[in-house]
Amino acid sequence: MKKQLLFTLLLLGLSFLGYSQKKISGQINNPNGQPLTGVNILEKGTNNGASTDFEGKFSITVQSSESKLIVSSLGFKTIEIKASENISINLEEEGFGLEEVNIQAVGSRNSKRTVVNSAVPVDIINVKDVTTQSGKIEINELLQYVAPSFNANKQSGSDGADHVDPASLRGMGPDQTLVLINGKRRHQSSLINLFGTRGRGNTGTDLNAIPASAIKRIEILRDGAAAQYGSDAISGVINIVLNDNVNELTGAVTYGAYNTDARGNFPTGTANTPGFRLDKNGNGNSFGKDKNFDGNSTKVAANYGVKIGQKGGYANFTTEFLNKEKTLRPGFDFRKGFGEAEIFSANFMANLAIPITDKIEFYAFGGRNYRDTDAYAFTRNDGERVVESIYPGGFTPRITSNIIDNSIAAGFRKNTSSGWKIDLSNTYGKNIFDYTIKGTLNASLEGASPREFRAGGHSLSQNTTNLDFSKNYDSVLSGMNLAFGAEFRSETFKIFSGEEGSYATYDVNGSPVNANTNPADIVYWLDEFGNPNLDDDGNPIPRPGGSQGFPGYSQKNVVDKGRTNLSAYADAEFDITEKFLVSTAVRFENYSDFGSTVNGKLASRYKITDNINIRGSVSTGFRAPSLAQIYYNTSFTNFSSSGATEVLLSANDSPVTKAFGIGKLNEEKAVNASLGLTLSKGSFTATVDGYMINVKDRIVLTGYFDATSLGLNVDSAQFFTNGVDTKTKGLDMVVSWKKTIGNSKFGATAVGNINDMEISNVKNRDLDSQTFFGERDKAFLLASAPSNKFALNLNYGYKFLDAGLAFTRFSEVKLLDYQVYEDLEDYRTDPSETSAQLFDNQIKAATDTYGAKIVTDLTLGFKLSKALKLSLGANNLLNIYPDQQDDWVEAGGYWDSVQMGFSGAYYYARLGFKF
Repeated sequence: MKKQLLFTLLLLGLSFLGYSQKKISGQINNPNGQPLTGVNILEKGTNNGASTDFEGKFSITVQSSESKLIVSSLGFKTIEIKASENISINLEEEGFGLEEVNIQAVGSRNSKRTVVNSAVPVDIINVKDVTTQSGKIEINELLQYVAPSFNANKQSGSDGADHVDPASLRGMGPDQTLVLINGKRRHQSSLINLFGTRGRGNTGTDLNAIPASAIKRIEILRDGAAAQYGSDAISGVINIVLNDNVNELTGAVTYGAYNTDARGNFPTGTANTPGFRLDKNGNGNSFGKDKNFDGNSTKVAANYGVKIGQKGGYANFTTEFLNKEKTLRPGFDFRKGFGEAEIFSANFMANLAIPITDKIEFYAFGGRNYRDTDAYAFTRNDGERVVESIYPGGFTPRITSNIIDNSIAAGFRKNTSSGWKIDLSNTYGKNIFDYTIKGTLNASLEGASPREFRAGGHSLSQNTTNLDFSKNYDSVLSGMNLAFGAEFRSETFKIFSGEEGSYATYDVNGSPVNANTNPADIVYWLDEFGNPNLDDDGNPIPRPGGSQGFPGYSQKNVVDKGRTNLSAYADAEFDITEKFLVSTAVRFENYSDFGSTVNGKLASRYKITDNINIRGSVSTGFRAPSLAQIYYNTSFTNFSSSGATEVLLSANDSPVTKAFGIGKLNEEKAVNASLGLTLSKGSFTATVDGYMINVKDRIVLTGYFDATSLGLNVDSAQFFTNGVDTKTKGLDMVVSWKKTIGNSKFGATAVGNINDMEISNVKNRDLDSQTFFGERDKAFLLASAPSNKFALNLNYGYKFLDAGLAFTRFSEVKLLDYQVYEDLEDYRTDPSETSAQLFDNQIKAATDTYGAKIVTDLTLGFKLSKALKLSLGANNLLNIYPDQQDDWVEAGGYWDSVQMGFSGAYYYARLGFKF
C-alpha cells in the first residue's frame, strides 16, 4: 500500500512538473527591425538556453511562467525579461570594451560561451568605440594601446617593413599569431622581415590592409590554439568580425599631423635643424622657414549597409582612403632620411549574407586594399656608389612599393532540424608586393644611369576550403558542444624579377658583366685625375651594379613554389556540472613539403562562486615554415656606421646553404600552458591570466657568414634555420568598469602585460655561435616586446560631450648595436684584460638602453547634431620619445623602433557622421 502511494505521488509530481513547464517562442530584431541571428536566450539560474535562427526566431521550454529570460547578443544591450507566450523584441545597440560578451568565432565553438566564463582568455574590442575615441588611424596602432600583450611599431630603414608593420602577441613572432576574418583564415603578406627590431626573419599578416571602418569588433584569443585552428596560432588568434548593419550610413573625415620637435640633444645639420628638409632625392635643403608639423594625414571612410529580402539578409560595404606624408626625424650623416614612410591607401570591403531558406544561408565577404608607399633608404654620401654628375655630394634613394591585397570568401551555413550547424566555405587571398626604386642610380652605368628602376617583387596566394560541423546538447550533462571539421589549403609563393638595370652590373660597353667579361672592361671608380681609386689591398675599386637603396630581383632570384595542406580537427566542450567546464581539441595536419603533425589541447574552468571563475589550459602547437622562409633569396647592401657590406641571403634549398651545414626547415613546435582567474560583478569585470610558451626549433635569420671565398661578388651570406629554442613566461591583466549615473557615463579599463622570454638553446652545431645567432641577434629577439606594458583608459560621457584620457607605460628596453661587430681590442681598457673581459666591455659599450616611458593620449568629442560629431585630440600628447642613442643604432636615426616609436606627438581632428 505504501509503495502504491509513493508511486502515485511520484506520478503526480512528474505530471505537475510537466504541467508547470512552459514553451516560449519569440522574435528578436535589431534596432532597425531586422532579424538577428545567433542571439542567446538563457533561462535565468539554469543552463537551459536557445538561440535565434536566420529569421531571428527562437523557442525554449522553461520551468514555469515565473521564469526570467536573459537575452544577449554581441554588440547589443543584454536584457532580462519575464517569460511570456509570444515575445517580440528590438535589441538596443551598445558599445563594449574588454568585458563580458558572447564568443561566436574564436576560443570556443560554443555559441553560448562568454568571455568571463570561457576556459581561455579572450579580449573583445568594439572597433567603433575605439576609433571614435582615439586618433589611431590603423589597426596595428589601435591594438597597440588597447590589447595587453599586442605590440607593433612603425619601422624605418627596414626595406619592405617600412611599408608593412610587423606585429606580435606576447612577444612572439608576427607569424606565430593566426589572423581570421569572420572566423576564416586570412592570408599572410608575401613580405619577409629582414631588418628592424621586431619580426626579423618572420612573415606575418598585414592587419593594416583591413579598413578599420569595416570592422564591427576584434576578438583576440590570448592562448595557444594550433590544436583548434592550425598553423601560426602558437601565441594566439586574432579574429576580425566585419560590420553587418543596414540602413545606416556612417563614416568620418580625419586630419592629423605630427609635431616635428623631436626631443634630444642633436648636432646641427641634422633633420632637426630648423628649416632642414630633404628634396626629392634625399638631399638636405634649408628653406629658411621652420616646419612645425609633418606626416600630415587625411583619412576618409564610409560604411553603408542595405537590407536583402525579408529574412535578415544584408550587404554591408566599406570604402576607406588614407593619405599620409613622410615624417622626418634626426638621423646621422649616413641616414639623412630617417622617419616613417609616405602612404596612400585605398580600401574596399564588403560583407553580405542572404538566407536561401529558413535553414540555409549564403554568405560572402572580401575586399581589396591598394597601397602606394614611399620610404627613404640609407644615404650614399660619397665613394663608388655616388656619381657626382647626377647627385653632387651624394643622395638618399627611396624605396617605393605598390602593395595589393585581394581576398574573397564565400560559403553556405545550414541549421538542420536536429540542431547541427554546418558551414561549407572557400576563402582565397593574395598579397602582391611590387618595388620601384626612385632617386637612385646604377653606379656601373655612371652618368648614363636612369634615376628610377622597377625592382621586381614577390607575391603569396592562399586558397582554403573548410567544412565545419557543430551542435550544442542541452540535455547531456549540464551542457555539451561538439564540433569537428576538415580543411584543405594550398599556397603559392613567387618572386618576380625587375628590369635588368635594377640588378645588373655593366661594363664600359654597356653590357652586363658575366664570367666572360674582360677585366679591362670593368667600370672602376675614378678619382678626380681619372685614376682608379684603390682599396686597402691596393686593388682598383669597381663601380657596383644594381639600383642603390634596394637591388632588384634578378632572374636568378625568381621563385614559383607551392604546397598543399590537409587537416582535420575535433573539439568538444563539456559542462560537467553548472560550475565545472572541460574543453578538449585535437587536430591532424599533413603538409606536402614536410609531413604530418598532431596537436591537442585541454582547457577547463571552474566557478568558485557565481562571480569568480578559475580557468586554465595546456596544449601543444606548431607553426609550419612559411614558403618565403624556405625559398626567399636576394642580394643586398647592409649599411651601418662602419660602412657597407654586400650580403647574399641564400634560399634554404640552395647549395650555398647546404655547404654551410644549414639543414632543411622543419616546423616550430610549442607547448602552451595558462592559468587564470576571472571576476564579474555588476558593471565590473577583471581577468588575470598567467602563461607559459615553450617553442622548439624557432626559425630565425642567422648573422653574416664570411662568403668572400664563394666567388659570388658578396662579402657575407646568411640563412633561415631552425636555430633556437625559447621559453616565455608572462601575465596578462584586464580590468573593466562602467557606470551610468543620471546623464553621465563613466568607464575605466586597465590592461597590463608582463612578459619574460629566454633563449634556452642555440642550435649552431659546429658553426661559430656569435655569427650563427650572436648576442645582437638574441637581443633583437628578446626585445620583440617590452618586458612589461600597462595602460589605463578613462572615459566620460554627458549628453553631447564625451572625453577620453589614456596613459600607457612602456618598460625599459635594451638592444645591442653594431659595436658588437667591432674588433675586441677596441674595447681594451687595461693591458691585463682577458678576452672574456674584453667581450664584456664590448657588450656594455654596445648596449642601448631605452628607459621606461609613459605616453598620454587625450580626446574630446562633441555632438554637433544627431548626425554629426566632432572629435579633437592628441596621441602622445606630451611628445615623448625613446631615449637618444649614438650612431651605431640599427636604422641610422637616434632611436630604434621601440616603445611608442620615434614620431612624437600626433594631433588630429575628426568629423564623424551617421545618417
